[in-house]
Amino acid sequence: MNKRDLSVSMERANLGTLFISLPVVIFQFFLFAYFHPNADQSITWNYFLFFLVVIAGIVIHELVHGVTWALAAGKPWSLISFGFQTRTLTPYCHVKEPIKINPYRIGAIMPGIVVGILPFAYSLFTGDPNWFWFSLIHTSGAGGDWLVLWLIRTVQANALVEDHPTQAGCYVIEE
Repeated sequence: MNKRDLSVSMERANLGTLFISLPVVIFQFFLFAYFHPNADQSITWNYFLFFLVVIAGIVIHELVHGVTWALAAGKPWSLISFGFQTRTLTPYCHVKEPIKINPYRIGAIMPGIVVGILPFAYSLFTGDPNWFWFSLIHTSGAGGDWLVLWLIRTVQANALVEDHPTQAGCYVIEE
């Protein structure tokens, strides 16, 4: 059994997030301004409250990874672990056992949808600047996940992958 490494260091993933997220954030700004041209885009919540909500969003982001991987791969919750890499200030979720690639992909994309894109859609409908800023932060935060999805884009649908324990990405198990 061989393992092909499709991962990058957390530092590289964080840097890649900047480049991946920038066009998305610019698009979100233009879209919000188009639908709400006269809206004040200032945060109206108390800044401490906003900070707490953003931190809660980070926790939810990692929980969504774990819940999605457990459900989509049919794995017990005991095989999901969470942590924080202090060297790179990066929270993470890790599935401890190999899973099929498609559940891995679903688990990788879901936090960006749940904590980034859905709040952005809500902000577009309501014009709420708080949810707009929340969504910008969390859509950007999902950039590392999008980088991982890019790294695994050519992996066949029947492949088995093992989440990398310390880096962003996975090993593809080749027999």
